[in-house]
Amino acid sequence: MTAPRRNSTAKAKKAAVSLRDHVRNKKIAGMLAIFIVIVAAFVAGFALRSNVQLSELLGFSVGTESAATGKTASQQKTTYDAISARVDEVEDILDTYSMDTIELSAATDSMLADLLKATGDPFAEYYDQQRYEDYIKESVSNGYKGIGVLFGDYNGRAYAIDILAGSEAQAKGVTKGDFVEAINGDSDHAWSASEVIGALGKLEGDDVVVTWMRPISMDAENGNEFTTTLECREYDAVNVTSSLMDENVGYIRLRQMTSNASDLVKRAIQELTAQGAQAFVLDIRDNPGGYLTQSLDAASLFVPSGTLVGIETLDGVNTRTASGTTVTSLPLVVLVNGYTSAAAEVLAAALQDNQRATTVGQTTMGKGSVQVVRELTFGGAIRYTAAYYLAPSGRAINGNGVTPELIVGSTGDDDTQLLVSLDTARSLIGTE
Repeated sequence: MTAPRRNSTAKAKKAAVSLRDHVRNKKIAGMLAIFIVIVAAFVAGFALRSNVQLSELLGFSVGTESAATGKTASQQKTTYDAISARVDEVEDILDTYSMDTIELSAATDSMLADLLKATGDPFAEYYDQQRYEDYIKESVSNGYKGIGVLFGDYNGRAYAIDILAGSEAQAKGVTKGDFVEAINGDSDHAWSASEVIGALGKLEGDDVVVTWMRPISMDAENGNEFTTTLECREYDAVNVTSSLMDENVGYIRLRQMTSNASDLVKRAIQELTAQGAQAFVLDIRDNPGGYLTQSLDAASLFVPSGTLVGIETLDGVNTRTASGTTVTSLPLVVLVNGYTSAAAEVLAAALQDNQRATTVGQTTMGKGSVQVVRELTFGGAIRYTAAYYLAPSGRAINGNGVTPELIVGSTGDDDTQLLVSLDTARSLIGTE
């Protein structure tokens, strides 16, 4: 009779232990689930903060918190699928067995430069701490401060996109299409437009020695070099000029997509309309772009509704639409050339694809990409392409440009492109 009682007691103890284990496992599972949620929230927050600069460049409303840093998923990868893991393996071997040591700064400079070059992105570049502080961090968006030259980027290299009339640069023979090879003898790297603008801004009031390269074509790597010594100073240049031509065609020249470009264009439209304009010519030749938001606001002055641009990022394609703030419905002709670039191309494509304007001139540059400069935790920064612009029809602007309906070549002093634009504008009066 004692054996069944002992078995019953043992079963009860076993059941109690099992219940305690079940409760404990349930608590552990709950704690693990909470931990996973916290980690997921942290990763999501990191991803969002990492895209703050890009979002702001593209005109999306986001918080102003700076980008966070920390380990990414790539740091967990193996030597089969991650460069970082392969470098770690080599570094461990050298630390353990080699008689020599790695000079960290030199290794960083060369490895990151090669790493970014391997992406195939012509705009991707690594800036060490000194170069970043000297030329990038303090660069300004006003292209008129410096030597009387408006700079643009072509495959990551700065070139003269426009020369201000009466400037010292014009007097010394600098012409549109000349590339910057060196500033004050510094030719150790390719100069981007941001670097050139930043350098000249810091040299205001001093003389600067600029070495230029005049290529046979924009894609040529070599050409005739010449050097100029120019004074850096503030140039009083007007971004938007306008006039009434042939009594009924309003002509508007927009040099650059500055922070107030759309307001200036709006004012010019209103003034020319009051003077009797019955059609408009918007000249954005040699316009290197600038603020995307200003490009879209300028397009909205003419386009009442519809898509103005598509923005392709790693998250997909987002579209921006007209704001509904039109100021005129009169006929419009847009004048472009091979130096019309970036946000200026977005403006041309928006007006063309919405059938709001007739485009005249030559195919635009095809620089339909957005670059971001991001600081690194160990000093310096990297620049990389973070987005591409798409025309409202969905076609890529990058590498293709915007092709006008009326192709007209440039003929030097005789501005045939402008004459054709004015004739086209006059022919459209009364047809809309």
